[in-house]
Amino acid sequence: MGNGIRSQPAGHLQDTQVEVLVAVFTVRPDRTGRVCLQVLLWQRAKEPAAGRWALPGGLVLTAEDVDASASRQLAEKVDLARVAHLEQIGVFSDPERVPGSRVVATGFLGLVPLDADPRLPDDTAWHPVDALPPTALDHGVIVERAYRRLQAKLSYTNIGFALAPASFTIAELRRVYATALEHDVDPTNLQRILARRGMLEPTGTTAAPGPSGGRPAAMYRFTIHELRVTDPFAAFRPPPE
Repeated sequence: MGNGIRSQPAGHLQDTQVEVLVAVFTVRPDRTGRVCLQVLLWQRAKEPAAGRWALPGGLVLTAEDVDASASRQLAEKVDLARVAHLEQIGVFSDPERVPGSRVVATGFLGLVPLDADPRLPDDTAWHPVDALPPTALDHGVIVERAYRRLQAKLSYTNIGFALAPASFTIAELRRVYATALEHDVDPTNLQRILARRGMLEPTGTTAAPGPSGGRPAAMYRFTIHELRVTDPFAAFRPPPE
């Protein structure tokens, strides 16, 4: 009768590696001065996909979980200790995603505030999400998944705290949201959604007057720097054409 253990067909058993890949976004000017949502990528020097641009990350160590691995690798490899928000967005396990190896990836969404300026290695740079260079393997798919997660959560959570500077005017916060959402946002509605759940508070200061003068705008800050639901039914939709 045997021991009840069935032998596996040849080719069905293989060593599996686990990696993390983080799509880190920030709002910042590109090389032309256009303020846009950008993602952090590094240029691969070796195969597979040598010369293409990849997400930061790497293999998970034996003694760490995927969340700890993602934070460690961002801090060690690209000096990104100031990631204001980090969350898993899914597992990418296509057997053919990495040629010649069986590598399962956990994808992450990471956000860096507008006023952060991390030191980057020479092979690493910010790239506009709407004008990505050729990406490695399935990294473009992971960027897209993370981007859509960010856009969805901007409507019903306070996740904007992770993109906004430490203090801001409502007009500046509106630009951050509009940049990430790819459409304009009503500033009154934005302020109302965040303020009624106590997510915003005035700093008691005002912005420096602009070149045209006028009444100085009040400065605000986020009161909570952890993800919270603000309104499960809110949605920042594009304005009607």
